[in-house]
Amino acid sequence: MSHDEPDFTEPADDDAPIQQARVWQGNGFTARVIKNEEDEGWAVAMIKDGEPEPALVGPWTMGRDKKNPKPLDVNAFNTLVKTVNEVLRRHEQQLHAQLHKNVFASAGDGQQFKVTLDIVPDEDDAYALLTAFDPYNEQLAQVRVAPTFKLTVASAEAWIANGYRKPQR
Repeated sequence: MSHDEPDFTEPADDDAPIQQARVWQGNGFTARVIKNEEDEGWAVAMIKDGEPEPALVGPWTMGRDKKNPKPLDVNAFNTLVKTVNEVLRRHEQQLHAQLHKNVFASAGDGQQFKVTLDIVPDEDDAYALLTAFDPYNEQLAQVRVAPTFKLTVASAEAWIANGYRKPQR
């Protein structure tokens, strides 16, 4: 390169994570310190990469001047990531519990069966699968039912007693 050419510096790496006082990226998340619309303070929004909405919004600490937010740093960010991952895991567990239920039911001869209800959420055609398993976890029967089907010991025992025919409701 001759001395007559303009000085050329490498462009900044567009893929490098932002790590600033009010925006910090890493570990699949972006933390963004924002003005808290509820009061005079600040909040932090944790946004999972690729998601349009924050997974978690919580209060953020004021800085020493009592006007501006405390700056983000690596330790605070790692704590936020741990917290948001725990919140998301609990949410997934709750959703799983709503979509997957099971009971243990007895047949007329006293044999025990596990009966599961797995809801398949779909905007156009939600349904559920009602499945019976023997004591060795071998599938005995499966029918498609309405996603609103209420699985109870009584409904499971009635299904078994009815020869695993699709329940009417």
